[in-house]
Amino acid sequence: MQDHLVDLVALLDHLDIQNCLVLGWSLGGILAMELALRFPQRVSGLILLGTAARPRGNHPPISWQDNVLTAIASLLNKAVPGWQWNIDTFGRRSLYRYLIQQHTPQAYQRLAEEAFPAFLQTSRFAQQALTQALRAGYDRLPDLEKITVPSLMLCGECDRHITARASEETAQHLPNSTFKQYPNTAHLFPWEISEQMLADIDDWLQTYL
Repeated sequence: MQDHLVDLVALLDHLDIQNCLVLGWSLGGILAMELALRFPQRVSGLILLGTAARPRGNHPPISWQDNVLTAIASLLNKAVPGWQWNIDTFGRRSLYRYLIQQHTPQAYQRLAEEAFPAFLQTSRFAQQALTQALRAGYDRLPDLEKITVPSLMLCGECDRHITARASEETAQHLPNSTFKQYPNTAHLFPWEISEQMLADIDDWLQTYL
């Protein structure tokens, strides 16, 4: 976690960004909160998506069938993004059923264009960092009172990776926070309801910043 934060600060320095609004999704949201805690002068506001300062999940155990169906669905979706037959035959039965609730061609196109390459490019070091943090019982709730900048917390009602309750708990501990939960969405809700989410972010920006 510390290495990720050092890299983030180095990037801001390289780009000569002294103060900025930070948007973080999932682990990125945890890093955004860490940045605000350790370098408050660098952060003017937070937009947090599907994340929590004390992340908790309720993901069911993963079977070998889940992995096989996910691999088939992913490869077919990469070849023909948003193919409805693949969505109905493999996608809805794969691990995607825990990542999204709205199995639309648009959501699967984002999976093909962004999620599939990102998964292949994720290093084992990044996976290890996240696993270590979760096993160590990562919990920054007691420190959130120090983050006084405006924050917006958005989450999916059916998120199994970081539950909506965990996200709401974080929002309740942030002194200047706005919270919204989207029904019938999961961890990848930004790809399920992109237009609605962006409209909500725009409204928040106009109101609070």
